Amino acid sequence: MPNSFKPQQNSSTTDVNKLAGVRVVFSFAPCFIFLYINCVMLYTLRSKTVFRETSRYLLLYSLLLAETLQMALAQLMFLLASGSVFMTRLMCLLMLTLTIITTVISPFNLALMSLERYVAVCFPLRYANIVNATSTYGAIAVVWAVSFANMLVRVLMLMVLDPRPLGQFIGMICSKEAIFQLKIFSEFESGFVCAEFVSVGMIIICSYVGVIITAKSASTDKASANKARKTVLLHMIQLCLSLCSTLVNTILTGLSGIVDRRTIIDIRFALFVCFINLPRCLSCLIYGLRDQTIRPILMGHLRLGLNLPHLKVSYLRHE
Repeated sequence: MPNSFKPQQNSSTTDVNKLAGVRVVFSFAPCFIFLYINCVMLYTLRSKTVFRETSRYLLLYSLLLAETLQMALAQLMFLLASGSVFMTRLMCLLMLTLTIITTVISPFNLALMSLERYVAVCFPLRYANIVNATSTYGAIAVVWAVSFANMLVRVLMLMVLDPRPLGQFIGMICSKEAIFQLKIFSEFESGFVCAEFVSVGMIIICSYVGVIITAKSASTDKASANKARKTVLLHMIQLCLSLCSTLVNTILTGLSGIVDRRTIIDIRFALFVCFINLPRCLSCLIYGLRDQTIRPILMGHLRLGLNLPHLKVSYLRHE
């Protein structure tokens, strides 16, 4: 009788392995494609003087850099989780450090981009004095500093409150829940995330309302104002997607005691693709294809310089 169950067990194990392989392929293939596009976009934004000296392109570069790092780290952690690869607490903490820092940066960066559009539409005469390369670099530095400070506080709390050695292997996949197990960490994160998204949401909403009011004025450029309004609205959609990504672990934790393990794995894969990978790909598609200055250069780089003589690069008039 025991021997009669072996084929069934082997078949079940084989099916699970095949399913895990399919998940890895379907997550890695689109992620690799978008990582390539994002890297080309990052190169494009550093390739011309106009991109390196214009505030909205500097802010876009900061956002894309953070989201590209997020995507790469998320894919790496997903592959490690799919392979049930365990690591020490120190290794996991190092991976989480950069992941959390870049995750915090994105919403604040969206707020800066919305404010830049608000100033461009509502205060066009003062725009050059308020928004320039120097002030933009300063704002980006503040955002990154806040993100580093947030992570530094978490690490210091971990050192003081958690006596477990960092060289100890964790008996589960690397995640925030595996490292920051004490309740105070979840309370700290909930408070910070709530404050971050409320403040950023208010900035984007106020910017959107300000642009709408200005767009109704007879003295403003209607086309420019409408384009800015659509851009700020896209920032709001991106913010909502970022908020959804922070709720993935909460959703999985809530379902862990309700559904079986295999269903949890399927749900985790679906949430990973929809709320972790996809939002990180939107910025490049939205801004790279909508912006008339970036698009021809980006398409040229993506095509590796093939058949480009007919492309008329509009940035020449800026240089």
